Amino acid sequence: MADPSAVSIIVPALNEEHAIGTLIEELRAAASWHEIIVVDDGSIDATAERATQSGARVVRHPYNKGNGASVKSGIRHATGEYILIIDGDGQHKPEDAVRLVSRLGLYDLVIGARSAGTQATSTRRYGNSLLNWLAGYLTDRDIPDLTSGFRAARREHLREFIHLLPNGFSTPTTTTLAFIKAGYNVAFEPVQARQRAGQSKIHLARDGTKFLMIILRIVTIFSPLRIFLPVSLASFIVGAGYAGWTIYSQSHVTNTSVLLIILAVIVFLVGLVSEQISALRFEGRQ
Repeated sequence: MADPSAVSIIVPALNEEHAIGTLIEELRAAASWHEIIVVDDGSIDATAERATQSGARVVRHPYNKGNGASVKSGIRHATGEYILIIDGDGQHKPEDAVRLVSRLGLYDLVIGARSAGTQATSTRRYGNSLLNWLAGYLTDRDIPDLTSGFRAARREHLREFIHLLPNGFSTPTTTTLAFIKAGYNVAFEPVQARQRAGQSKIHLARDGTKFLMIILRIVTIFSPLRIFLPVSLASFIVGAGYAGWTIYSQSHVTNTSVLLIILAVIVFLVGLVSEQISALRFEGRQ
């Protein structure tokens, strides 16, 4: 069990002046943390000032870089043995932070898994459910909340994968799958999210394409063959089946059958190479 005095809290924040002060005060009242670091990601309001007044150490970005970039800055500045990452919008309860940290030691990564009913909109819930299903398929284990940014982990392990983390919104997704792929102990702790203060920084129309790219990134980085192999088999079965039918009915093989079979071979070989590249990301870890 990790002691809070060994935990650095990282709070990525963008224009959260209405919530950041209360959040920090609640966190300080919940436990004696090693430090609380607020990463101000180019805010144009009083986020940094409110955080400083509440007793946090503030790391400022001169311009907006993204949630992932803020998390990476916090990891680089943290000095505790463990790290707890919590959103700056006030949706997560400080007492839940203590529960997550209490499971560190036995587990290398503990994720605050939100119940579906506490997630913002039905569209967001459906999107998260799709990502959860895909991640579960890729990892062969149940993943109740892939995109939760509320998580605690050993600092050394987070630094191990910092080069994989994007600057945008898929940092939780990447860290979860990286820890599981590397064989670390990962646990999901049920939490109830509160209504966030202010407006969400994620918008479907603007960020929908980004989340599609997240799915493609997940596939190609972590388990490419689990996608390429079914596609290859489907193409081969259709091509071979169509070839058999045309041989029986027309006494020849069509170009379509040949192209489908060739496509199956190419997709399989690309998937095999991708799988080897994916494995190299983890075999050379320090």
